[in-house]
Amino acid sequence: MGLRELLIPKDKVFFDLFEKQAGVVKEAAWKLVALTEDFTNVKEKRHAIELLEHKGDQITHDIYQQLNSTFITPMDPEEISKLASSLDEVLDYIDGATEKMYYYGIKGTDSHMIELAKIIHMSTLEIESAVKAIRSIKDPRYIEERCIEVNRLENLADDVLANAVTELFKTTDAITIIKLKDIYEHLETATDNCEDVANVLSDIAIRHS
Repeated sequence: MGLRELLIPKDKVFFDLFEKQAGVVKEAAWKLVALTEDFTNVKEKRHAIELLEHKGDQITHDIYQQLNSTFITPMDPEEISKLASSLDEVLDYIDGATEKMYYYGIKGTDSHMIELAKIIHMSTLEIESAVKAIRSIKDPRYIEERCIEVNRLENLADDVLANAVTELFKTTDAITIIKLKDIYEHLETATDNCEDVANVLSDIAIRHS
């Protein structure tokens, strides 16, 4: 353990890591929006998101490493583990969706993909705000409001997915149907993961307020 780790309180280290992780998730979501709105240079844009996914994996690893080496933690170890893993899942599905867009060789994105990407990004903005607020939990209601908004956005994503699939099955190209449906569902699952993060944050706010 280095001098820096000895000098920084363990609770601050955890909160710093969570805020860093939430920031990476938000950045990846923003890059997802940029990709869906301008489906050019796909390989490079997809690679940029992949690099963020790797960065997020490292932060998750750092959180677990701190958890395994810290006797007294600012939150219950299970809460720390759940928050780290749920944030990581959001990033995984953002990365997975862009991977499918690239490797499936789709000709372009559509309004449903763009809308789902924007919902994911809006959700990550709310998540980042809530993550920053758990450092002190001065206002549990603020955190809860952020989580409620994430839940609302997830419900909206369900509607977008339903409309997208309904329109998709009006077409007759089976291969295209399979590819696009998989991408739509991957994007919608990212919003499900955002809701999982919000549920963890809501529980933390309630338990520690």
